[in-house]
Parts: sequence; C-alpha cells; structure tokens
Amino acid sequence: MKKLTLAFLSLLTFTMVLPVTSGHRNIMLHTIPEEQYDGPYVHYKGDRVFATYIMGKKGKKFSLKTDSIALLQKDNLSLNVMTDIPGKSFQVRLKKELQNEKSEFPTIKNLVVLSDIEGNFDALRKLLQATKVIDENLEWTFGEGNLVLVGDLFDRGLQVTEVLWFIYYLEEKAKAAGGYIHFILGNHEIMNLSGDLRYVQQKYLDNAVLLNQKYVTLYDENSELGRWLRTKNIVEKIGDIVFAHGGISGNINRMNISIPEINKLARPHYADSTFTSADLRSDTVLGDLGPFWYRGYYEKNNPGITSQIDSTLSQFGAHHIITGHTIVSDTISVWYNGKLLNTDVHHAAGKSEALLIENDKYYRVNAEGKKVLLLEAK
Repeated sequence: MKKLTLAFLSLLTFTMVLPVTSGHRNIMLHTIPEEQYDGPYVHYKGDRVFATYIMGKKGKKFSLKTDSIALLQKDNLSLNVMTDIPGKSFQVRLKKELQNEKSEFPTIKNLVVLSDIEGNFDALRKLLQATKVIDENLEWTFGEGNLVLVGDLFDRGLQVTEVLWFIYYLEEKAKAAGGYIHFILGNHEIMNLSGDLRYVQQKYLDNAVLLNQKYVTLYDENSELGRWLRTKNIVEKIGDIVFAHGGISGNINRMNISIPEINKLARPHYADSTFTSADLRSDTVLGDLGPFWYRGYYEKNNPGITSQIDSTLSQFGAHHIITGHTIVSDTISVWYNGKLLNTDVHHAAGKSEALLIENDKYYRVNAEGKKVLLLEAK
C-alpha cells in the first residue's frame, strides 16, 4: 500500500509542476534524448486540429509534444506512429471524411480474419505479414482481398494506440488497391467508448492524466479515433458469412431484424454508459445477449444451440458464423460441422493465428506462415 501511495503522490507532483506554453506542456529533465512513448491523440477544437504525442525515455520521463493545423488544412497534417519494432514508424494522413460503414457485402474470394489483438502490435504485424496482407514495409499487398477484424483491438496490451492507427492507415491502402478492411467492434471497444475501464492498462490512465483529460475524452466525438470508431458496425455479413465478435443469440433471432437494423439500433449508444433506450430492442442488442457480449455458442450445456445457429443462418441467408471473444482452443477452431468458426486465440501468449479463406477453403495460419486446412465449404 505504501508503494502505491508513493507512486500516486509522485504522479500528482509531476502533473502539478507541468508548465503550459503555447499549447505544449514540457518537462525539462536532463538531456536524455526523447522517444515517442504513446500517441498521437488527435482532437478537434474550434477551427483547428491538434495532435499530441507523449514523449519520454523508456516510459520514465515524459513530455507532451503538440502539432496543430487549421481544420481546412488537416490533409497536410502528417502523424507519426510507432510500431513494435524499435525506431520503426509509419506516417498517417487524416481521412478527408468519415462515413458509417455499410454492413452487407458480396462474396470475396480472399479473406483474412482475426480477432482479439488487444493492443499486441507485434502479433498483428506478424500475422498480416504471414498471410501476405502486408509486406515488410507495412504496405498493403493483399490486392482486392479483404481483412476482417472481429473486435477487441483495445485493452490488455501496451500498443493500443498504435494498433488503432495502423488499421486506420491500412484502410486507405486497401481501398486504393481494390481491397477492404472490416473492423467489427467488440465488447472492449464499446467498454472504452462508454467509460468501462476495467481492462485498460494503467499506462493509458496515466497518459490521460498527462494530457489533462478524462480517459473517455481520448475517444470522444471530438477525437479523430473516436469519430472513426463510431462509424464501425457490431455485425457484418460478407457473402454467406456472418461476422460478430460474440455471436447472435436466440433473443436477437426472435427480434427478426436485419443486420443493417441491428447496427442502426446499436450505433447511437456506443458511448452510452447506461445502455438504456426507449426502444427495448436496443437494450437487447447492447446487453449480455447482444452481438458483442454473447458467449452462448461455447457453453457446455446449451442443448438448443444447434437449432439456434440454424435459425440465425436461415434468417440472414448465410452458411457460416465467425466469432472471436471467447478462447476455446490454442488454435482457430471449427464447430457444428463448419457452421461456426472461432478466431479468438491467446496472442499475448504466442498462440497467434489468423483465419485465411481462399476460394471456399478455410485455413488457420500462424505467425510463421504455416497453413493448416480446416474446412472446405461446399
């Protein structure tokens, strides 16, 4: 308890002496070269855009560096984002506009699917390189193929900011090549947007203090990443595959609504910590039996699950459901004769795998590029 008290008092002392000069807060501590520790955090204030970086030396001594530009010139703002490789970064340009994603897409011959990266940039990079989605220079090499992220980029890991910006960056690269990235929100995205911080690393809570902000404002509607996250869906369908972080419960089936309607009900409440709505259907969609929390597929005693899955597939005109959210194996696994696939593996423990779909053949692929055939769809 004494150590925690001392650490807290130290942080208070640190933030109190932080001077403010021309939009910059700096701590002058010795002459140790600075390195980028976190960021950028991009916010809109009036007619300007501000990008703030947390700089430091091995996380011990921090300063804030802020770049700003007129809103009308935001296309000229270049953001530097670090990777898991020391000294290696990539440059991001802000999108000209953000629009809500559509939620139903035609069949795509080549798909790579993964989930629950949880701030582990190294696992994400290695899997995308192993599946030929990106090259050694982090450039998109998947052509017209599609990448699907089935939720939970947030929490647990220590490079959440970098992971988010990397997907943001790759989206434009994919579109330019005729491909696409689908980022389907999981429970951890919704938790962060709505202020449920149970799994947020202390690093990010401390960084919010350094930025003189509440944590939830890092991803609010005045932030670029917050605006971007709000354009994403909680359920999508590509060809004959339904993607949801947790799954589709029987309660959702009985609502008898379409995938676009599910997303329409959920989107206004992503940052609503109460998850209450005048429309009771929204309560179901956002609750424990909604697409980003549901775990019923993998419960040991659920005798009606097969008929429930069949009902979902029939209702949405699909043949397969792909989820993350629940670790049930060290590898990507196939359930119920191929009707259900689970992509959640323990990336932080070195159990990383992605699902590769090529011309109706489903493979699990590890970080070294080893492919194992799981299923051949009829």
